[in-house]
Amino acid sequence: MNTIKITDEKALQTAFAIRQKVFIEEQKVSEEEEFDEFDTLDAACDHILVYYNDQPVGTGRLRVVADYGKLERICILKEFRNFGLGKVIIQSLEGIALEKGLTKSKLNAQSYAEGFYEKLGYKRVGEEFMDCGIPHILMKKQFNRV
Repeated sequence: MNTIKITDEKALQTAFAIRQKVFIEEQKVSEEEEFDEFDTLDAACDHILVYYNDQPVGTGRLRVVADYGKLERICILKEFRNFGLGKVIIQSLEGIALEKGLTKSKLNAQSYAEGFYEKLGYKRVGEEFMDCGIPHILMKKQFNRV
């Protein structure tokens, strides 16, 4: 298991293919809602891929929003979801946030995944809301400085 920061168009298209399978095909999110202005190599965000046995199977991105690292578009192909890869993606994105000098992060978690994010130090903030027809909750985390 390892992650790479995406730096070329081929890797970015691989990430998009994973998001297509998970969010559009599996979860029925519209393409218009899934892809946005941050989905380019020169956008104000960092995209990553996570690999399992040298195969790209998950992705996520990080944007700086106010003074937070905002973790977004986190997903793993269905057949690779019980191998600890979600934690790898979160830790990788948090590492990028720390490199940028940020001290906290946030994300809009699908509500069913609240427990997963709690185990990684995230705390629920506010009430459940709908995004793309899926229940979500805002979660935040303060980084521990080493």
